[in-house]
Amino acid sequence: MTGPVGFSSPLARAEVLAARRPDGQGRSRLLLSVPGIRCGSCVAAIERTLSSRADVASARANLTLKRVSVVLESADADPSPVIDALTALGFPATPVEPGAVEADDPAGRELVRALAIAGFGAMNIMLLSVGVWSGAEGRLRLGFHILSALIALPVVAVAGRPFFRSAIAALRAGRMNMDVPIALGVSLAVLLSLFETAQGGAHVFFDAAVTLLFFLLAGRWLDHLMRERARSAVTGLARLSPAGAMVRQADGTFAYLPLADVRAGDVLSIAEGEPVPVDIRILDGHTDLDRALVTGEAMPVPAGPGFEAEAGTRNLTGTVQAQALRSADASFLAQMIGMQAAAEGGRGRYVRIADRAARLYAPVVHVAALATFAGWLVATAGDWQTSAFVAISVLIITCPCALGLAVPVAHVVAAGQLMRRGVLMKDGAALERLAEIDRAVFDKTGTLTTGLPRLGPATGDAQLAGAARALALRSRHPASRAIAALDCRAPEATDVTEVPGSGVEGTVDGKRARLGRADWVGEIASVPADAQSPVFGMADGGTLSFALEETLRPGAAEAVRRMTAGGLGVTLLSGDTAARADLIAGRLGIGDVRSGATPAGKIAALEEMRCAGGHTLMVGDGLNDAPALAAAHVSMAPGSGTDAGRTAADFVLLRDSLAAVPETWTLARDTARIVRQNFALAVIYNCAAIPLAVAGLVTPLVAALAMSGSSILVTLNALRLNRGAPAPARMQDAEAVPA
Repeated sequence: MTGPVGFSSPLARAEVLAARRPDGQGRSRLLLSVPGIRCGSCVAAIERTLSSRADVASARANLTLKRVSVVLESADADPSPVIDALTALGFPATPVEPGAVEADDPAGRELVRALAIAGFGAMNIMLLSVGVWSGAEGRLRLGFHILSALIALPVVAVAGRPFFRSAIAALRAGRMNMDVPIALGVSLAVLLSLFETAQGGAHVFFDAAVTLLFFLLAGRWLDHLMRERARSAVTGLARLSPAGAMVRQADGTFAYLPLADVRAGDVLSIAEGEPVPVDIRILDGHTDLDRALVTGEAMPVPAGPGFEAEAGTRNLTGTVQAQALRSADASFLAQMIGMQAAAEGGRGRYVRIADRAARLYAPVVHVAALATFAGWLVATAGDWQTSAFVAISVLIITCPCALGLAVPVAHVVAAGQLMRRGVLMKDGAALERLAEIDRAVFDKTGTLTTGLPRLGPATGDAQLAGAARALALRSRHPASRAIAALDCRAPEATDVTEVPGSGVEGTVDGKRARLGRADWVGEIASVPADAQSPVFGMADGGTLSFALEETLRPGAAEAVRRMTAGGLGVTLLSGDTAARADLIAGRLGIGDVRSGATPAGKIAALEEMRCAGGHTLMVGDGLNDAPALAAAHVSMAPGSGTDAGRTAADFVLLRDSLAAVPETWTLARDTARIVRQNFALAVIYNCAAIPLAVAGLVTPLVAALAMSGSSILVTLNALRLNRGAPAPARMQDAEAVPA
């Protein structure tokens, strides 16, 4: 569908119903494209209206993507009333797929045309105004005024269309937005100027009306440009996904199916040069994969049977057959797209302040302008021209565009910076929280280390190696993957269950068996007191203890050093043994080490830090880290980690190097500083400008310059976040650490 939805036809209604997606909790999600979203007050109006509905659990509008994500209360809820409510509010909506790449937004081209027209008009009217200011009188002055009117009327009609259209739509829907006072101020300035021209008056405001439009359009164009860049990051990710895949049919042949029809378990054929459509495990064939999106690796990675690859990687050198591990909407790439799309969706403290200001703005401004008009009418004994002159200045100068831009423009710039550094941010509120941290807490396995250990010598009953490999083959834990690489026959393992934080258990050769933490395995087998994890043990049988060599993740030492130097406390919080945790901590210079922590123990440790007044950053990757990631003040996870870790984290690192952690923290602090500066600039501007305008000391032209200048100043201040952007972190050589 390409336009707003109507429900007069069964086909249109069927398309809307088909756009729902279950969320696994008895509810359904609906993603809508809403091109009419133009400012923060639009976002506030949409969220307020939809959230008040009984059939809507939550609603979140995204100004950058011009989309609205709605969670309906039931899986079979009819989305039609929601779309009808948006249409009645003045925001026609169209359902879209989460990964859909939409056509370029025409609003940018319209703004450029309007800006050029306003600039041309302002330049010429200002030249004519110079003649009036130089002392032109009588018919000469009247001629200048008439020429100015002939230029201003078409310029205002064309260049002001974005503001007039938005204001009219808002008024028709019975609401106010930031464009209503702008449209009113420009219209009154033109009408009063026409009246003064007809009366042969000395003062007209055509220059103020057109100049106001020019600077407003300049500020809106800058905002649009940055949002378009942020939007291109999402659409760029979406373009990595193909439209479909070759899927093996029941008769053994392969047929091309749309990506939405690919299901987990399907066997795919991926030819040389094609992108990987969904998360896969290679079944047959050998190739090289470009995994730069996932790990930042510059060199292709060889891959063969058993290798798992994420959607968005590219098959470079050979055709392979692979099994789909997940559907397209649950793939790694879909998660990345969702996280990037939600980057500005958070409602942090500063955003909430700006939203409240935007809601109060329109009624307060209109009351202030009306009171100013009435006051001056009394003070001047009925001089309505002078009163209107001052009231128009108040309308123009009090526009809170600077306040409305203070937060989102900084977050949009920061999100673009993070994307270029290989970091995906879920929302701007997380960026605010990251700037507040006083301690960084790191998991060990898979975070400070690569999570891909190498096997050393094993001690114990060597005949159990095959049985241990049988359980290891059924686990995704890094230690299990190392054991699964043993060159021995593995018997059949049944009833296999993975216990987060402990290990994997099942039945091997008819006996209960466990592979994992020594104390956990010791519940069913006799484990030596000095045994190092992981240990394999069988009920009424022997044990086999494996020695592992861990490899430090690139950038780990640099990350710890920079965060310590920045005044942060650093803690290693691991479920591993004290000996291994202390060894890694010693290598990295971490003084606070807490080992042997279960998932519940990690949450308890974070809660203890929180109760002590701390604000913690948790960096972890594993399944057992997901609860801790969610419990921390703010969290990060490597993109190569588990799905649960990526879902729970606020930031996802797409590069192997942990150097991105202190870089993101530094950018978060810089962004918080910029936001505070923007708020200060906006507040100082309004505190100084409003009294001057009410006192009649500011002309409409000066008001236009001041208001637009404040918006541009806030935007340019936010762009300072782009200065000194570091080059991508240099990949350091990995260092092996004996376990």
